[in-house]
Amino acid sequence: MQFRARLRFVGRLVALVCTLAGTYALFAFLGLQVAIKAREVPTPDLRGLTPEDAIELLAEAGLEARFEELRRIHPAIESGRIAQQHPRPGMPTRRRRRIKLWLSSGPNAGQVPSLIGESEDLAKRRLIDNVFNIDELSEIQSSRYPLDAVVAQDPPPASAGEAVSLLVNRGERGRTYVMADLIGLNGETAAGILRGLGFRVTVVGDHPYPGIPSGTVIRQAPGAGLQVAQGEPISLEVSQ
Repeated sequence: MQFRARLRFVGRLVALVCTLAGTYALFAFLGLQVAIKAREVPTPDLRGLTPEDAIELLAEAGLEARFEELRRIHPAIESGRIAQQHPRPGMPTRRRRRIKLWLSSGPNAGQVPSLIGESEDLAKRRLIDNVFNIDELSEIQSSRYPLDAVVAQDPPPASAGEAVSLLVNRGERGRTYVMADLIGLNGETAAGILRGLGFRVTVVGDHPYPGIPSGTVIRQAPGAGLQVAQGEPISLEVSQ
């Protein structure tokens, strides 16, 4: 009997401890939720505001601004004002959070933006965001311009158009040359000269071409007139 009484007492004690532990965990969870809610504020609506007004309104709410590089086309919000934000207006967010902001580029009037001096990636994103296609991407190698910078564009800024061609600097990689026209020359002779200048040359000849002597260059890559740097690969296709 005494053993059974002790067993019941221990069982009641364990149940009481579990109840108290569960109650503590519940109140701790509720307290944490209250603390989190107390630190949250609704995201103000910043669309259409100037950057200065947006920064001021965010500061009043205990938030900060983070302006993104790219702009957004917006048919109703003029250029230079807030076109888009994240989180959305009214969404709860914690204090001191940085709110992402995109400025408006205004409605797309079909005018090509100025891209000269910008990085290749940024120029491509600006064209995509402004609903322009990339017509052609050409490259040069020069020490006069920053690496991967746009050095020319066609059509020029403020022109009308739907597609834009870009000329991008890949940076100087040793001495550069203007690729000669090798069509019609003997492939092995041309390859020997190019290898002597530090180029990696591949000569391929798989098909006979009636009327063209064997070993004559019929195609080349890169093409004549393009800039090439030492160490770059050059491919020559010759007649068999």
